[in-house]
Amino acid sequence: MSARCSRRGFVLAGAAFVLAGCATTPRLVPGETWPELEPLLAVSLGRRAVTIRIESRGCADRANMVFRVDRKDGRAVVAFARRRLETCKGPKGWADLTFSYEELGLKRGERIVIANPIVSPSA
Repeated sequence: MSARCSRRGFVLAGAAFVLAGCATTPRLVPGETWPELEPLLAVSLGRRAVTIRIESRGCADRANMVFRVDRKDGRAVVAFARRRLETCKGPKGWADLTFSYEELGLKRGERIVIANPIVSPSA
């Protein structure tokens, strides 16, 4: 799985965040990475929930995911990580996992920042 993102992918991801509402990505120091965060294929912000798309071989589920919310500069920074590596042997694909704003401890209208990297699916 490549952690690099093409310029086009970066622009498309940025446009998706703008269109999704008030979600942004955090500013990182050049070269800084957070390897413990789950790379996301997509993020969708609905009226009442955040849906993340992750790579999966068929056994990814919400119970295997943890999240953390930190508040900084008037923003809620949300990060997702897996509890353990996925070890099932199914075909490569993805899983969409939905977390309600209430479950994440987010308030209606709050500015949300997703800390995870957005990547293209691996071949």
